[in-house]
Amino acid sequence: MDIKEISYLSRIDNSMQPALFRAARASGPRPLVVCLHTWSADLTQNSDNYFFRAAARDWHCIFPYFRGPNWTPEACGSDFVVSDLECAVEYVRSVADVDDSRIYLVGGSGGGHASLLMAGRKPELWTAVSAWCPISDVAKWHEFSVRDGQIYAEHIRLACGGDPQKDAAAYEQAMHRSPVTYLQRGKCLVDIGTGIHDGHGGYSVPVSHSVEAFNLLAAPEDRIAPEDIEFMVKYERIPEHLKYQGDADPAYGPNKVLLRRVSGLVRLTLFEGAHNLLPGPAFGFLERQSRGAEPVWSSGDKFDSLDTELGK
Repeated sequence: MDIKEISYLSRIDNSMQPALFRAARASGPRPLVVCLHTWSADLTQNSDNYFFRAAARDWHCIFPYFRGPNWTPEACGSDFVVSDLECAVEYVRSVADVDDSRIYLVGGSGGGHASLLMAGRKPELWTAVSAWCPISDVAKWHEFSVRDGQIYAEHIRLACGGDPQKDAAAYEQAMHRSPVTYLQRGKCLVDIGTGIHDGHGGYSVPVSHSVEAFNLLAAPEDRIAPEDIEFMVKYERIPEHLKYQGDADPAYGPNKVLLRRVSGLVRLTLFEGAHNLLPGPAFGFLERQSRGAEPVWSSGDKFDSLDTELGK
């Protein structure tokens, strides 16, 4: 697919940052998709699900390092990460003909965390953002990871310089790196999805992170009540009054849609699954969006992948 390893300038520290990049083949302006690795990964992570779908649409595609695994102060939603991802877009604009009305961002798990963070901190960059099983509150995820015996608690302490539950400066760092600190209603078109079983059986991110991010972006009357969030997290089920009543979504295939809610510029989907990114629905949604146009709340008309479980 002619994927190249490149480097580009990140303005925050004038460092050259690595990325994988594939340019579109057609002449004239083409869409750009920025695709993000997961929490513990780097450029060696298998990114074929991203590059394959971008190539099929003849989009520009960049897969940045953005300071690598999230266990250093420079990574994990830092200001360096924000600069790196903003400058990745600038790099592609400088070397390729980009359709500025169609610039997309997608990621899952740690990449979902960074996607939501960028939707909050740099909403003007993106036509649409697709975030899957995201971490939206780093301090809350630290607390969960401690209780669940997950290694991510130690990662967060290393990134934040201490225990956010015990140290005020570390808590401040955790919240500075959290999407919930920046998400604002109506600023950026965002699609959030996660499997109902995430946060159980060794899967690492409770569905509350997705629902609470949705609530920040949704109109007050569309928000999901705290007691319903607590029910879903505890029982891995949707409360009866919130169950999806629409037609089956063909793009989700066997990952049946269990809850779906749209409010303004945000959509939330909880589906049958766990810690999953569904690449078909992600790209199916993004390709329908254009800056300045009304949102198109569709993820396509067919299921195209069974390879959905994310690494950590």
